Amino acid sequence: MTAPSRDALPPVEALSPVDGRYRAATAPLRGILSEAGLIRERIRIEAHWFLHLADGVPQLAGAAVPAAVRDRAQQLANEPDAGAAEAVKVIEAGINHDVKAVEYYVRQQLSAAGAGEASLELVHFGCTSEDINNLSYALMLKAARTTLVETLQTRIDELADFAHRYADLAMLARTHGQPASPTTVGKEFGNVTARLRRALQRWQAVAILGKMNGAVGNFNAHVAAVPGADWPNISRRFVAALGLELNPYTTQIEPHDWIAEYCDAVAALNVVLIDLCRDVWGYISLGYLRQRAVAGEVGSSTMPHKVNPIDFENAEGNLGIANALFKHFAEKLPVSRWQRDLTDSTVLRNMGVALGHTLIAWKALGRGLAKVAADSERIAADIRGAWEVLGEAVQTVLRASGSPSGYEKLKDFTRGRAIDAQSLAAFIDTLPLGDTEKARLKALRPETYVGIAAKLARDI
Repeated sequence: MTAPSRDALPPVEALSPVDGRYRAATAPLRGILSEAGLIRERIRIEAHWFLHLADGVPQLAGAAVPAAVRDRAQQLANEPDAGAAEAVKVIEAGINHDVKAVEYYVRQQLSAAGAGEASLELVHFGCTSEDINNLSYALMLKAARTTLVETLQTRIDELADFAHRYADLAMLARTHGQPASPTTVGKEFGNVTARLRRALQRWQAVAILGKMNGAVGNFNAHVAAVPGADWPNISRRFVAALGLELNPYTTQIEPHDWIAEYCDAVAALNVVLIDLCRDVWGYISLGYLRQRAVAGEVGSSTMPHKVNPIDFENAEGNLGIANALFKHFAEKLPVSRWQRDLTDSTVLRNMGVALGHTLIAWKALGRGLAKVAADSERIAADIRGAWEVLGEAVQTVLRASGSPSGYEKLKDFTRGRAIDAQSLAAFIDTLPLGDTEKARLKALRPETYVGIAAKLARDI
């Protein structure tokens, strides 16, 4: 049987940018989450199940498997042949069933290795298509998580480096867009680092489940065929051997609750990164962060001076697309009519699209971070002129001393007025405080009023 030729569609003609414009960025996921990746996992599951039955259910007529057949099954379980996916597609074209095509392919391979008719009946024994599919998707999403975590961890490390590098660089904070108590550039990057680490732990903690229990989850056919076998334990050992956690209570499909949790966890990571992209975009706009110009790049088709924050904008856009899909997945996949409907099938096939947009965004963010640096002079110019932010310190010292109406005194003095060092010092002299406290307050400068921000940034 001749395999079809590979699709030679050039990236520029791809309908989706995931496989077109961003093809290089998504390459690490293509072998895992493509249809070829799904077919390979299906082959592996079928081969693993064949071997598991041969080893664990001696009551089956075909359990005595010749060494050559066992070796071939183990090869398929470890790594299917390079042309396996295309060969399966040829079979599918004739029978119009994707999982049955995999079964027939595995049977052909084992037959060619010398398997007898009885042994061949162990292929897909007691299985519904969803026994194969749910385990295949579980392994695919597990592998995708491993791949994606590598990129995300690099971004987290880069953000932690920013936190350490700029731990002491005081910056005027803005709440509601207005000047507020100062922070440091490093502390702001440290905040994001801490959020991402926590969100990453949540994603990594999502247990990846699988089931192998037949047409409606009750081992009906298994018990009818070999009533004496401990089918729940056989199933548990099989799923555990794949590195997955057993879900013993299912309908025809594993209910996908864990996939919803997985999607929610990735979306939560992406929300943190959307927040980061928007903040960095704003700091670039203020001039607090400067972008390194790349030789040969064009920032604008008409304004040659521009260096636009396109990487952060690209990341934000792709994160939004990914999260729109993840939201749908989380809401839809756990819902299936009665013992099953087919609506999950086409939705699951789009997991690679959502994770692809996520990877595109995480890589774009990395390009952006590599080109930005803090402009200490621009930051200092803003913070040095913001004496009004010391009003918080003064009113809180008044509160600590027991002086009444400290907040109101400072509100009347500072709100809507231009404050400088001299006017603030003169105001401090009028307050009911001791000379030591007054001297301490007069020694404050906006750029030194940062609390323990620098320590928090260095400790991240």
